[in-house]
Amino acid sequence: MIEGTRDPVSMNIGGTIRGYRLQKGMSQGDIEKRTGLLRCYLSRVENGHTVPSLETLQKIAGALELPLSQFFADESVSHEMATMNLSESEIRFLTQVQRYSAHLSDSDRKLLLAMVRKFASSTLS
Repeated sequence: MIEGTRDPVSMNIGGTIRGYRLQKGMSQGDIEKRTGLLRCYLSRVENGHTVPSLETLQKIAGALELPLSQFFADESVSHEMATMNLSESEIRFLTQVQRYSAHLSDSDRKLLLAMVRKFASSTLS
């Protein structure tokens, strides 16, 4: 999914962000000060009009003093993300993969995943 598109998952993430922000008694302005992201952008994210990149989600999570995995409702995804400890460069890389793969067909995604598996297995040998 690329920034600017809508789907039910993005609306869930936006609502989740809003919930944690309100739970911590913070305003969108507080998040803006901590991240440099504009209040109007944060509003669009919270209302499901914009899908943030992983890099942006990491900034918001940092501002809320939460691990990035907190934003994911599915417990299995949340648990998997919590154990990953991604660096900033890894998040940037995954964000690029997300952007480039957003419009691929299912067969092209499967091919891409097979290629990544092949690269990974060849570097482990």
